[in-house]
Amino acid sequence: MKPDRLNALTDGVVAIVLTIMVLELKFPARPTLGAALAVLPMLAAYLLSFVNIAIYWNNHHHLMHSARKVTGGVLWANHALLFWLTLIPLVIRWIDEAGITAWPVAAFGLVLICCATSYQILERALIRAEGDESAVKHALGGGAKEWISVAFYVVALPGAFLSPYLAIACYVAVSIIWLIPDRRFERDA
Repeated sequence: MKPDRLNALTDGVVAIVLTIMVLELKFPARPTLGAALAVLPMLAAYLLSFVNIAIYWNNHHHLMHSARKVTGGVLWANHALLFWLTLIPLVIRWIDEAGITAWPVAAFGLVLICCATSYQILERALIRAEGDESAVKHALGGGAKEWISVAFYVVALPGAFLSPYLAIACYVAVSIIWLIPDRRFERDA
């Protein structure tokens, strides 16, 4: 199988996830500054989630552009990534309903850990499918950025119970690290 079909599936799922997230946003109850300020935490959660999904989509695009072969293992690894990405709207809704509290913020972190881990599994599956001469393997190198991201998420998970804002700061830090699309693939294109 060529990577194009896998890319098309991922594009469609990501578009649906982003649509579901925006449909979860609520207008302020009243046309007042106070009512508008009350929805700011949810808007911030939406922004962080949107940025995270966009980062995964951007990097997935670069990853699949370098890939030459898709196997059953690659398909399942990609499905795992999509599964975890589809849970982001659910945890965002929980944050909206419960507020910026420990359990929903920790759940968001758990989903982010699973997204990051499944993305790494996808990278490894592509490398395994293509062998030692894999363009993906050449572009990725040691994957330090990936491991640093997972480390931040792992620290943030119990940190959410000390301070949900500490955990959110970790999530934002990882997003900043990845904000610029992965140049490792661009330099090898």
